[in-house]
Amino acid sequence: MRWLLTTVNPEANMNVSEIISYWDYIYEEYEVVTQDGYILPVYRIPQGKNESSNLGNITLPKPVVYLQHGWTLSASIWLVNPPSSSLGFLLADAGFDVWLGNSRGNTYARKHARLDPDSKEFWAFRAFGAFSTNPHLAQKIKKLFLLGPVATVKYISGLVRTIAYMGKTTTKILFGEKDIFSSSDAKYFVEFLCQRKTIGSVCNNLLTLLFGYNPQNLNESRFDVYAGQAPAGTSVQTMLHYSQPTPPLYKVKDMKVPTAMWSGGRDFLADPIDVEKLKPNISNLIYHKKIADYSHLDFVIGLDAPKKVFNEIVTFIKEDN
Repeated sequence: MRWLLTTVNPEANMNVSEIISYWDYIYEEYEVVTQDGYILPVYRIPQGKNESSNLGNITLPKPVVYLQHGWTLSASIWLVNPPSSSLGFLLADAGFDVWLGNSRGNTYARKHARLDPDSKEFWAFRAFGAFSTNPHLAQKIKKLFLLGPVATVKYISGLVRTIAYMGKTTTKILFGEKDIFSSSDAKYFVEFLCQRKTIGSVCNNLLTLLFGYNPQNLNESRFDVYAGQAPAGTSVQTMLHYSQPTPPLYKVKDMKVPTAMWSGGRDFLADPIDVEKLKPNISNLIYHKKIADYSHLDFVIGLDAPKKVFNEIVTFIKEDN
């Protein structure tokens, strides 16, 4: 079932490469094959819009920045606002070599070396604490930036809490055992609400239920883009992780990467109490900024995110180079 939608911004129905090209940036696209056979697209924005690619015949090395999206999203979330307020574009214009990753099972990552995406086996993947379990990976990272980090979910609230605590059996009855929040009627319902100018406030209220309360910091003129790009899908298996009575323990203290963190006082997913419990376990925390009125989405699409978050990230990166 599809509804006829009215969009205002052309990016609403574009893919990642089309969005990048639309704003006149150059890009490269690669495929990364994981150890368990998932084929993940990675996008690179090697330079800013008005930047020359080299000086004479000498290519100058740049700081490399890798952006990894959150749950049910895709690489496009870093590009859903105009360049001056999208972190992906802003970092490229600041002189960095920007890479955008995609997680297993989202809209762009439905390929596998052996498994059919229509099979249950394809969707039986799990998340893991990469930096604490893979020391070689950690050695490649100069600095880690956490935006609204969700490490524990004891105090998670809003609509996601209701879904998370339904239990394994009920969840599988309602959503099946494959994908969720992707090409389903639920996604089209979100698009129906958010890609119609006359009911943009309804979309704002929906986002508030999901991610936290700070509707004044959302650009309602971009709701059609947000709905067109998110949610981007994940597996039911990942949602079941939130309802585990005994979650797996990751040795966060083993993560020695210098870490800067930003957290929100109105974040339903990374609740301030959960964040405070995480904080002493980060062994090399160099910076933590609490923004009292921030919800979970403010860290990527908030109107004042460039001022309160993005520009600080740029400063941290330039300090090391």
